[in-house]
Amino acid sequence: MLHKDNADNNNGYTFPQRVWITGSILALIVLILSLLKTAFNVFLLILAGVLIAVFFRAVSSLIEKKTKWNVGLCLTISVIGTVLIITSTFWLVGAEVQSQLSQLSETLPGSIQSAKEKLSQHPIGKKIIQTLSSPQMPEKAKGFAATFFKTTFGILGDIYVILFLGIFFTVSPQQYKKGIVQLVPKSGRRKTNIILNNIVNLLKKWLKGKLFAMLVVFILTAVGLIIMGIPMWLALALIAGILSFIPNFGPLIALIPAVLVGLMQGPVTAGLVAGLYILVQVIESNFITPFVENKLINIPPALIIISQLVMGILIGGWGLLLASSLMIIVMVIVQETYIKSINREKI
Repeated sequence: MLHKDNADNNNGYTFPQRVWITGSILALIVLILSLLKTAFNVFLLILAGVLIAVFFRAVSSLIEKKTKWNVGLCLTISVIGTVLIITSTFWLVGAEVQSQLSQLSETLPGSIQSAKEKLSQHPIGKKIIQTLSSPQMPEKAKGFAATFFKTTFGILGDIYVILFLGIFFTVSPQQYKKGIVQLVPKSGRRKTNIILNNIVNLLKKWLKGKLFAMLVVFILTAVGLIIMGIPMWLALALIAGILSFIPNFGPLIALIPAVLVGLMQGPVTAGLVAGLYILVQVIESNFITPFVENKLINIPPALIIISQLVMGILIGGWGLLLASSLMIIVMVIVQETYIKSINREKI
């Protein structure tokens, strides 16, 4: 009688059956989460392709505005002209940059050893060296590198996918936009169209601001390093300019090789190099970026850092690279679908 009551309480399932059901549900949850993670990785590649299309379209619009030529010709000039400019730039300075990067890779081990010797002369430095030299550090570093540099289709595969998506989105953006709108019920299509237009406009302004800030960081860093007589200034300035695309963490990453090169000439030079990078970062963060992005959605800096940490840990390098643009998309959606409706209700 007691056994029958227990069976009734468990809907007639025996204990082994309940274990199998529970295990199946857990496996299904894990599978769904894995699929969502993979889908999100693909979404980031699509977002990167969208940014490339936004850039090509912005250049095309500028050419069309200045020349009054037809859209197709302006788009062709935008894509081919950009490729030619990048190729020409690398052809002109590529040999020098490659030489300096090769020299940098050769000198970094010696700079690291020199830094260890100088740090070992101080108690705090000794503790830092002991921590970095612990047996667990190589495994932690290996795990971090595997997480940060993980990709969906491999680095070359990801770049290939991003470039072709960017070209496809550039050629016929309205087709893809219309497809997204059609997925939404009729009552929400007007709102969806507004959201997509706002996202594209803000991404265009954000990308324009980031590219201008990257150029300014490159120039200021190069001038400062030349004045201080730092070797391999072109490679270091180029690294600083490119990595400034990543807010907060990019300048910190660029600072490491520059300080190590500065240590080759002494601790004072290393300190001056660190001061230069900090000064350039302050100028870029407090003057350049606010000036060129004054019409963007005001995203709190802490929110950007949190999104970078979460995206970097879960997705890796692509997540860290695209966290800011993703936050712009999220903020636009929240503002259009939630905040504006609340404000209308208050009125």
